[in-house]
Amino acid sequence: MSRNDSKYFSTTKKGEIPELKEELNSQYKDKRKDAVKKVIAAMTVGKDVSSLFTDVVNCMQTENLELKKLVYLYLINYAKSQPDLAILAVNTFVKDSQDPNPLIRALAVRTMGCIRVDKITEYLCDPLQRCLKDDDPYVRKTAAICVAKLYDINAELVEDRGFLESLKDLISDNNPMVVANAVAALAEIQENSTRPIFEITVPTLSKLLTALNECTEWGQVFILDALSRYKAADAREAENIVERVTPRLQHANCAVVLSAVKMILQQMELITSTDVVRNLFKKMAPPLVTLLSAEPEIQYVALRNINLIVQRRPTILAHEIKVFFCKYNDPIYVKMEKLEIMIKLASDRNIDQVLLEFKEYATEVDVDFVRKAVRAIGRCAIKLERAAERCISVLLELIKIKVNYVVQEAIIVIKDIFRRYPNTYESIIATLCENLDTLDEPEAKASMIWIIGEYAERIDNADELLESFLESFPEEPAQVQLQLLTATVKLFLKKPTEGPQQMIQVVLNNATVETDNPDLRDRAYIYWRLLSTDPEAAKDVVLAEKPVITDDSNQLEPSLLDELLANIATLSSVYHKPPEAFVTRALSSAQRTEEEDYPEGSETGYSESSANPANGVTSPPAARQSTPASATSAPATPPSAALVPDLLGDLIGMDSNSIVPLDQSATPTGPPLPILVPASTGQGLQISAQLIRQDGQIFYSLLFENITQVPLDGFMIQFNKNTFGLAAAGPLQVAQIQPGASARILLPMVMFQNMSQGPPSSLLQVAVKNNQQPVQYFNDKFSLHVFFSEDGRMERSSFLETWRSLPDSNEVSKDFPTIVLSSPEATLDRLAASNMFFIAKRKNANHDVFYFSAKLPRGIPFLIELTTAIGNPGVKCAIKTPNPEMSSLFFEAVETLLMG
Repeated sequence: MSRNDSKYFSTTKKGEIPELKEELNSQYKDKRKDAVKKVIAAMTVGKDVSSLFTDVVNCMQTENLELKKLVYLYLINYAKSQPDLAILAVNTFVKDSQDPNPLIRALAVRTMGCIRVDKITEYLCDPLQRCLKDDDPYVRKTAAICVAKLYDINAELVEDRGFLESLKDLISDNNPMVVANAVAALAEIQENSTRPIFEITVPTLSKLLTALNECTEWGQVFILDALSRYKAADAREAENIVERVTPRLQHANCAVVLSAVKMILQQMELITSTDVVRNLFKKMAPPLVTLLSAEPEIQYVALRNINLIVQRRPTILAHEIKVFFCKYNDPIYVKMEKLEIMIKLASDRNIDQVLLEFKEYATEVDVDFVRKAVRAIGRCAIKLERAAERCISVLLELIKIKVNYVVQEAIIVIKDIFRRYPNTYESIIATLCENLDTLDEPEAKASMIWIIGEYAERIDNADELLESFLESFPEEPAQVQLQLLTATVKLFLKKPTEGPQQMIQVVLNNATVETDNPDLRDRAYIYWRLLSTDPEAAKDVVLAEKPVITDDSNQLEPSLLDELLANIATLSSVYHKPPEAFVTRALSSAQRTEEEDYPEGSETGYSESSANPANGVTSPPAARQSTPASATSAPATPPSAALVPDLLGDLIGMDSNSIVPLDQSATPTGPPLPILVPASTGQGLQISAQLIRQDGQIFYSLLFENITQVPLDGFMIQFNKNTFGLAAAGPLQVAQIQPGASARILLPMVMFQNMSQGPPSSLLQVAVKNNQQPVQYFNDKFSLHVFFSEDGRMERSSFLETWRSLPDSNEVSKDFPTIVLSSPEATLDRLAASNMFFIAKRKNANHDVFYFSAKLPRGIPFLIELTTAIGNPGVKCAIKTPNPEMSSLFFEAVETLLMG
């Protein structure tokens, strides 16, 4: 469209569709062309213009190339929803594929390949056969890509009609762009196939290397990527290949440079001559350095790739460390990546200038960058033994600046240096102890406490220093509490005097009686038993010699590094994750055919997906098989796999571990569920849901009702952080929901995965998405009785003992003036069904007093006293619990249960 075509996007008058219909059938060409532009504009902004399908298709019969392109664009968009009408256009496609104009021939075959409708594919074969042997290279290169698209729709058809052989023949084509597209198509088909299809032989290799010099930059990328998968027969062949590819390092396009680097690195593994390797290093360094003068975004991609390269071949850039020094105007993400590479390239020869840089960075204004710079100094000290003393001197200079976060970060890294070089630099402990008052971050506190405990015998006032931390023991984070516990035990074992003896008693009491952290409690009990039974054994355990830590600057496993180096210049090398960790590949038709042989419910052949490029997690097969997965669909539809593309992302601050695909399964229908998303606000999708407890497990019961005109599939669900950390336990299966049908799902839930801070709340925030609609957000409210566990029944004696042991401040009560208990037996049964267990009953004047017990997960008991006059309005509920902050949620649940 030209720059004047913006008028077609302006607001149209009432009765837009009838007017467009009239204009599309006009006898004037210009009017028809304008009408098609208006239709495309409406389609672009999301309006439904599918009712004009027949009228738009009638405009295909034109010699005007611009109009034909617009009509083809419309067809690609709506053919899937109107497959029967799309067949009307087939004759025009076939006719256009024989047009004298090569642009129209290519356009026709490209559009037919983009229309992913099975009914049309059989009509595509003959035109595609002709176009693969067309005289014009533009048509041939377009047809090559079309074969890959057709393979994705119907692999069997492609193989039967001999398209793969035709594609392989195109590798010998005299036009380099046709060769590049043929390589790209074959590589795509190979990725979707389970058997070898595209294997580079020696004759093919020669043709690809010849085409490499003449095709466009993206053609070169395709060919280089294919060549990187070729294994040379010996060192001589590898050297010849590298020699032919090396000129690509001088290319202006970054993608070509990185693809060439990848290919050379792969072949370099076979080259045995050190002189050849050294020369290649010299040739590879300048292009990589040049990438760092591009825009920040390209710099970042280059840096992430360089990070991988220097882990395997640090020599390439060993003399170029200065190019990684941070500039004042570099974005923070570039600076952070440069720091990582500088640590990897740091050596005894360049450590002085590196430390000067790091020291400069530690005085910057960006706090995160400063922290990273201080940590970098520590990592260099751990990596380079001869430079450790210089690194510590720099850290001490930074501590003297007295900037809070710099001091804390320095203490953290010095703790690691002590672990790396025991009994070497302990003279600086006194300087560290001067800064105790400034510590307010858990990791820094924990590090300082570790230092005091580890070197208690060298610190005269170690007990006083630890005592200053013990005053706030109950409020400290778990990390600090654990370190305090261990440090106090170390102090006691090294100085078993009266002061440490009292301290250890206080700490052990706090860590066993006053805490609800199981890790802390377990460790405290172990120490307590060790100290009380055999102090010498305790010394052997707690004061045992620790293994020396090592440099962690090469964090990647060798096998993972190999895989990432084979994927340089792709997203994989930016994420530093293998492709399968973040890419969900849909099944090709060939794989789908193979899957039909497996029994229903089998997981074989379904690709798995990660929900967080930074944290990919997939449920193990055993967990999937043991999860009670259930759903129902009415009316019944054939099963279809709904894969798990990570489309929800980190919605409303949610944890991506709770993304769950919904495929097919079967369950009986349950009681009616409250409607949370009516069809009017859900774009035709009505969602009803409720949290329930069944057979001792918590489920989220969902009912999807499709009131749209199209089938809905690929459902995903995600839960925001909440009081009980509720998240989905694993994948379920549900069929595609046809228009007018519904599907009921039981989604197993797990707790304490995704916990929110702040006061307890019964709010559950949920996001649901499918392949056809945007994300639907909604709020649900759960009742606390869903969490009451089946082991909440208490003996009377235990009930009385627990009631007396809890302080009066833990008792909370509430009146329900309108509730009437007319049938105590029915009420007791109803409460017992929700795991509120009857303990006893007594009379108090004219009132009956009932006692119950219930228990929340993690063993939190609720002791309940209900007082009422049977048959009269008014119920008083009093509860005692270690967690009185839960009382408001509890009273909501009791009111719900008492009202029936």
